[in-house]
Amino acid sequence: MKQYSAEFLGTFWLVLGGCGSAVLAAAFPNVGIGLLGVSLAFGLTVLTMAYAIGHISGCHLNPAVSVGLWAGGRFPGSQLAPYILAQVLGAVAGAGVLFVIASGAPGFDVSKGFASNGYGDHSPGGYSLLAACVTEVVMTMFFLLVILGATDKRAPAGFAPLPIGLGLTLIHLISIPVTNTSVNPARSTGVALFVGGWAIAQLWLFWVAPMIGGVLGAFAYRSIAGEGK
Repeated sequence: MKQYSAEFLGTFWLVLGGCGSAVLAAAFPNVGIGLLGVSLAFGLTVLTMAYAIGHISGCHLNPAVSVGLWAGGRFPGSQLAPYILAQVLGAVAGAGVLFVIASGAPGFDVSKGFASNGYGDHSPGGYSLLAACVTEVVMTMFFLLVILGATDKRAPAGFAPLPIGLGLTLIHLISIPVTNTSVNPARSTGVALFVGGWAIAQLWLFWVAPMIGGVLGAFAYRSIAGEGK
């Protein structure tokens, strides 16, 4: 239960910190943090939680990461379901707290997106379903490649959170205009439940594509590095 609780709290922090920066601060009048700030916020949530709970649960915070680590031989399949459940519940709780905070401002309208992921008319840049799918698969694949490499026993000890957090920052810098960046089914689910409608209808992509990308990243790393426990 300590591991599952850690995953719950870590994913809560990721959604509150990352999506919160997008909803509350990205376009705040005159002093908005913009896409760079939001990208850094997501990276910092993972960086801080990796140091805080990495020694407890591994700090997955992401069903695609858990599946990728399983495919890479780093995580037991028997723990996949409870980890993913804890991550989704943490994401929903984080989105719930964010909703309470955001709704305290005049003119707040959750239908405007609430940091949800989307494609087509709901992509920030109007990107197609195909573009969104390719983006999410490739970004998640390389995220797993970074995670597996940084946490390999042959890598320098104690530094893994830095490349992982910076990797997630880079992923957001690339893909926010395309899908608002998911690479994390739990993060997508948490905010989509509050938006409803189109966000729920398009949520399938942000489960399927990151899961495929996570498995591909695991296979790619094992092909170039071996087991690397």
